[in-house]
Amino acid sequence: MGITYIPEEQLFKLDTPNTTYCIGVIDREGFLGHAYYGRRIDNIQGMSALMRIYENPMTPETNARDRLSFLDCFPAEYSAHGVGDYRESSIRVRSAGGHSAVLLTYVSHEIYQGKRRLEGLPATFGDESEVTTLAITCRDAVLGLRAVLEYSVFEDTDAIARSVRFYNDGDGPIYLEKAMSACLDMDNRDFDMLTLHGSWARERHMDRRRVSHGKHAVSSLRGEPGHQEHPFMALLEHTATQTRGDVYGFSLVYSGNFRMQAEMNQFGSVRITAGIEPEDFSWKLTSGESFQTPEVILVYSGEGLGGMSRTYHDLYRKHLIRSPYRNKKRPILINNWEATYFDFNEEKLLDIAREASKLGIEMLVMDDGWFGNRYDDNRALGDWQVNEEKLKGGLKKLVDGVNALGMEFGMWFEPEMISPESKLYQEHPDWAIAIPGRVPGLARNQYVLDISRKEVRDCIMGQMFEVLHSANIKYVKWDMNRPLSDLGSAALEADRQGELYHRYVLGMYEMQERLLAEFPELLLENCSGGGARFDPGMLYYSPQIWCSDDTDALERLAIQEGTALIYPLSAMGAHVSVCPNHAVGRNTPFETRGYVALAGTFGYELDITKLSQEDKDMVSRQTAMYHRFNDLVREGDYYRIASWQDNHLYDCFQVVSKDKGESLVFYVQVLGEPNQHGRILQLQGLDENAEYRLYEADMQGDTEEITQDTGRVCSGQLLQNGGMLVERLWGDFRAKLIWLKRQ
Repeated sequence: MGITYIPEEQLFKLDTPNTTYCIGVIDREGFLGHAYYGRRIDNIQGMSALMRIYENPMTPETNARDRLSFLDCFPAEYSAHGVGDYRESSIRVRSAGGHSAVLLTYVSHEIYQGKRRLEGLPATFGDESEVTTLAITCRDAVLGLRAVLEYSVFEDTDAIARSVRFYNDGDGPIYLEKAMSACLDMDNRDFDMLTLHGSWARERHMDRRRVSHGKHAVSSLRGEPGHQEHPFMALLEHTATQTRGDVYGFSLVYSGNFRMQAEMNQFGSVRITAGIEPEDFSWKLTSGESFQTPEVILVYSGEGLGGMSRTYHDLYRKHLIRSPYRNKKRPILINNWEATYFDFNEEKLLDIAREASKLGIEMLVMDDGWFGNRYDDNRALGDWQVNEEKLKGGLKKLVDGVNALGMEFGMWFEPEMISPESKLYQEHPDWAIAIPGRVPGLARNQYVLDISRKEVRDCIMGQMFEVLHSANIKYVKWDMNRPLSDLGSAALEADRQGELYHRYVLGMYEMQERLLAEFPELLLENCSGGGARFDPGMLYYSPQIWCSDDTDALERLAIQEGTALIYPLSAMGAHVSVCPNHAVGRNTPFETRGYVALAGTFGYELDITKLSQEDKDMVSRQTAMYHRFNDLVREGDYYRIASWQDNHLYDCFQVVSKDKGESLVFYVQVLGEPNQHGRILQLQGLDENAEYRLYEADMQGDTEEITQDTGRVCSGQLLQNGGMLVERLWGDFRAKLIWLKRQ
């Protein structure tokens, strides 16, 4: 495995355990082309032919009269602009002369063990025994622009990380107006395009459609990925399923504006581009300066969507999440937001903590409303000082009281925002993002701080550090409740205003890096109005992200299914809340809510002092269930068995331990049917030669045991090929959790 260069064919061969990616250099000009990406090929002799260089119009070296025809069909590894390739470009510039044309051709390469960090950006990582990297240097001699295309392959995962770094080697400035992270040209194989879409409280629903001629894109201009679209795209054979078919995944490690696009051209080939959204983007690159694009992760699976998902899960768990909590249980927390909203004081919070501590809950999280004059969501953002009218005696007294109950304490911040009614805004109105002379738009009655400015970041981080050092704080929820608009910075020159979106994201990354450097043992959970910034970039800083503000168990089935397409279950913030649910008004059984939340970080979002005794008893069993099964949920392989979005009746997924010794099967009957029998479900991922004993979770039992032996023992071969019977359940939204233990 690793990366090899075959000089006689001028081919680069990148191998992961089960895949091969090939790049070729042709012609004296050094055109860099894509030859192959797919199942592992050991002998690639003759691979150059796949770049179609032996067909008309051949290459400029042999047929200069048809240079444009060559450029418009050549499978470019990083596509040009303005010189004859009329498909989507990877880069566009504005030169000192006002021209936009750019063509980068091969100069040299380097292959090395390990992987360099990306300056100012989150990225996957691995040491010299885990990763091999290819760095291809290309150049546009006319512009004096140099680009280093980096490809990192992992020894243990079928993933390739790609990024580009640009250098201005000329004398004058070059304005980058488009700088994508990756480009890939392939012949169309009856592809579908799969993306994730949504809105507030219904994030990351899967959308699958045919790829036809023209451009098909998802993107964001909100300064964050947003609830509406997601920085991910997959191309898959039309017949591909969860278990079979070719799938190509593209996931951008970035938390700002993005574009993921597939374009089918006149010849039936498909070009995929992924990176920063070029609209409203411009970066002034002065002589000697450089610019780094974010990283995009490519995954090929010959085993359908399930194979792609498990590859992303493994990669992000091993090579992206850095937190000390990466490989251990997270504390079971209870958040007071849905319990109290802004109406709380220290005694109310202690009441919640007293009851929660009796039932196995391990942390109290104080949400919005603890600072400044924050009695509603119209004021005080930016004034991060404790409101001692609410918390009499101060934060330390409250935290000490919670700690005395055997619980840890966490709290909410929204560091990137500022309220018009705040001391900070009265002192520094120019710190809010705005365009001079234009009335800026409010959302939730708040503006966005210009965190591209160091003095703004320093002020906010100073306030946060003072609060966090004042008491024993173990957890921070970092929220962002509105998108960006009216892009203008009082600190940027006119020809650099197009840099603000990206500089904002870099500023946010720096703030989170500083927070973790100051408090290295802190459990950080990112959030943005729910799941608007659930992206790989945030996983680099926080091992978990709040999945959605919609905690309804049925809605969460769809949200968590789409999220689990890319992200490990351990990353998904998931809580049990009360009914009727605050987002949809639906009633679902408390037991079902617990099972759905178990397929995530697990916690509670309710006033536990108001629960019935029956529900309190179930909380005790649910917390015991979490401790029994969380290692398996956090570390196991994920398999999607059925989707209620497809069948409209039931949902089922499975987690299998890496050694195949145990498995959990989550089954939710969304709608009951009359005159029906139980369902037979074909499981996946088991040891076919082993026998498994089946247990059912018991949330209402009289014993301390949370599982009951069904008395059934089945072979892995039977469970996978024949199936497992789940007996008919009575009613809507009923659920079962079945544990399989190898004998």
